[in-house]
Amino acid sequence: MRVILRLPERKEVEVRGNRPLKEVLEELGLNPETVVAVRGEELLTPDERVGEGETIEVLSAISGG
Repeated sequence: MRVILRLPERKEVEVRGNRPLKEVLEELGLNPETVVAVRGEELLTPDERVGEGETIEVLSAISGG
Protein backbone atom coordinates (compact mmCIF):
# COMPACT_ATOMS: atom_id res chain seq x y z
CA MET A 1 0.00 0.00 0.00
CA ARG A 2 1.25 3.46 -0.82
CA VAL A 3 1.01 6.18 1.83
CA ILE A 4 1.50 9.81 0.84
CA LEU A 5 2.53 11.91 3.83
CA ARG A 6 2.04 15.69 3.78
CA LEU A 7 3.38 16.66 7.20
CA PRO A 8 4.15 19.34 5.79
CA GLU A 9 6.68 18.00 3.25
CA ARG A 10 5.43 15.47 0.70
CA LYS A 11 6.86 11.98 1.14
CA GLU A 12 5.71 8.60 -0.20
CA VAL A 13 6.26 5.32 1.62
CA GLU A 14 5.18 1.72 1.01
CA VAL A 15 3.74 -0.27 3.90
CA ARG A 16 1.87 -3.54 4.33
CA GLY A 17 -1.93 -3.19 4.07
CA ASN A 18 -4.94 -5.34 5.01
CA ARG A 19 -5.07 -3.97 8.55
CA PRO A 20 -6.62 -1.10 10.51
CA LEU A 21 -5.45 2.40 9.61
CA LYS A 22 -4.45 2.96 13.24
CA GLU A 23 -1.78 0.23 12.96
CA VAL A 24 -0.37 1.78 9.78
CA LEU A 25 -0.17 5.21 11.38
CA GLU A 26 1.50 3.82 14.51
CA GLU A 27 4.05 1.96 12.34
CA LEU A 28 4.89 5.30 10.72
CA GLY A 29 5.30 6.92 14.15
CA LEU A 30 2.16 9.04 13.79
CA ASN A 31 -0.46 9.70 16.45
CA PRO A 32 -3.90 8.95 14.91
CA GLU A 33 -5.34 11.88 16.90
CA THR A 34 -3.06 14.43 15.20
CA VAL A 35 -3.55 13.49 11.54
CA VAL A 36 -6.32 13.06 8.98
CA ALA A 37 -6.25 10.15 6.50
CA VAL A 38 -8.04 10.22 3.15
CA ARG A 39 -8.63 7.49 0.54
CA GLY A 40 -9.75 9.18 -2.68
CA GLU A 41 -12.31 11.62 -1.33
CA GLU A 42 -13.27 9.47 1.67
CA LEU A 43 -12.18 10.50 5.17
CA LEU A 44 -10.96 7.42 7.06
CA THR A 45 -11.40 6.56 10.73
CA PRO A 46 -8.56 4.89 12.68
CA ASP A 47 -10.53 1.61 12.84
CA GLU A 48 -11.13 1.32 9.08
CA ARG A 49 -9.16 -1.36 7.27
CA VAL A 50 -6.81 -0.28 4.51
CA GLY A 51 -5.74 -2.78 1.89
CA GLU A 52 -2.95 -3.72 -0.43
CA GLY A 53 -2.92 -1.76 -3.69
CA GLU A 54 -4.59 1.27 -2.12
CA THR A 55 -3.21 4.77 -1.81
CA ILE A 56 -4.00 6.85 1.24
CA GLU A 57 -2.98 10.41 1.96
CA VAL A 58 -2.10 11.56 5.49
CA LEU A 59 -2.32 15.23 6.42
CA SER A 60 -1.65 17.15 9.63
CA ALA A 61 -4.84 18.03 11.47
CA ILE A 62 -4.54 21.75 12.13
CA SER A 63 -6.87 23.68 14.37
CA GLY A 64 -6.98 27.34 15.04
CA GLY A 65 -9.21 29.98 16.37
